[in-house]
Amino acid sequence: MAAHSEQVDKATLWGGNRSPFSLTYGKQMMWYFLVSDALTFGGLLTAYGFARHQAPSWPVAEQIFRAFPLLNGDYPLMYVALMTFILIVSSVTMVLAVEAGHRLDKSGVIKWLFATVIGGAIFVGSQAWEWSHFIHGSHHGAFEISDGLTGHGGEMATIQVTEADDHGAPIKYGYMSTASGVLVEGAEADALVRSKIADDEVINGANLTENEYGPVQYANYFFFITGFHGFHVFSGVIINLIVLLQVVRGAYDKRGHFEMVEKVGLYWHFVDLVWVFVFTFFYLL
Repeated sequence: MAAHSEQVDKATLWGGNRSPFSLTYGKQMMWYFLVSDALTFGGLLTAYGFARHQAPSWPVAEQIFRAFPLLNGDYPLMYVALMTFILIVSSVTMVLAVEAGHRLDKSGVIKWLFATVIGGAIFVGSQAWEWSHFIHGSHHGAFEISDGLTGHGGEMATIQVTEADDHGAPIKYGYMSTASGVLVEGAEADALVRSKIADDEVINGANLTENEYGPVQYANYFFFITGFHGFHVFSGVIINLIVLLQVVRGAYDKRGHFEMVEKVGLYWHFVDLVWVFVFTFFYLL
């Protein structure tokens, strides 16, 4: 037997006295904002894809993001994976905060929203550390070995120490092409690297005009897209903190509902979802 559902006539649905989708005005406006913001991120990632397709070579994230705070060693993408995990966990704590709000559980909202704020703050701080690592670059730097395509920068070669003394000081150099990944050694390679160092043609790190790791467009898109997302996370942390203080003060107890927590939760889930795409485009592909 088919289950009976309550039928609402069109006059009631669309007469103007209620939302036809059972959404409050605040939730509708949040969804409008999130859709427009999604289109913005979509356009940025599409432009990044075109730039990557046209460039003669492109950096490999595993060869760039290999450091881990307070640890010496080689940990490809481990720290950014930890950042991603923390952000996903913060989305879970936001779900729990919203659920507690539906039950009018003030202490539960405070506990889980506070955890969300902490998770977001850790992510923002971690992203700032990743930026710092990316800007300062590796210890020995790189130099350009070909002009590449106009407007896309040349092919870069990362300087490698192929032989060092007992104190770690370089005796001989080699270089590794970003395109082929093949280490070039020998007297000619050593002479070329030393001439680049002597002529001050070595690039360390990345900025908006030069990039140790490859085409400068990679650095431009990395700074803009991850920075744009980082601004969203930072804004979300501030907004969540404001809402948390309002919860503590009892502002939503007086209203009889915690809908504001649900609205900021929508924003926070959107920020988490966007990071999945940013993480995939910049670190995995």
